[in-house]
Amino acid sequence: MGRSKQLLPLGHSPVIRHCLDTIVASGLRDIVVVLGADHDGTAAAISGMPVRTVVNADPQSDMAGSVRLGLRQVDRASTSVLICLADHPLVSSETIMGLVNAHRSSPDSILIPLYQGRRGHPTLFPRKAIEDIFSVETLRDVIASRSGSVRTVDVDDEGVVLDLDTTEDYERIKQRFT
Repeated sequence: MGRSKQLLPLGHSPVIRHCLDTIVASGLRDIVVVLGADHDGTAAAISGMPVRTVVNADPQSDMAGSVRLGLRQVDRASTSVLICLADHPLVSSETIMGLVNAHRSSPDSILIPLYQGRRGHPTLFPRKAIEDIFSVETLRDVIASRSGSVRTVDVDDEGVVLDLDTTEDYERIKQRFT
């Protein structure tokens, strides 16, 4: 989009703040935010939130690189890791809680929300599965290598498939937010 998506205004707060408010409201406690481009602005936007941050200083890095950095900061006692994307600001806390509850009954499964037949985000990985990111290139590779343990979780939350990649996406998300 040519600008920092996570800092775009959505109501009275930046997009990243909405994402984190949802995660906090869902009851998750060990929250690590990987900051990339415009890390100073993003850090200022989330100041005071109950999160830890790490900076991905490599401008050429992909999502897997950010996941690797963040994973190194996650509490070793965590049984799973929820990978949330800052460009999905309309995901509900109920969806996150639903994924966490599904993990309790299926602790070895990679859990992907499914809205009207479409896979979305965030994805919940068992700790031992997400550790594969250190030996493969992408999260898709982690999922493909463990395809037998992938489970979708039906959700009534369009936010899981609404991402912020274009100006048109941003306008659509702003309309749904109000």
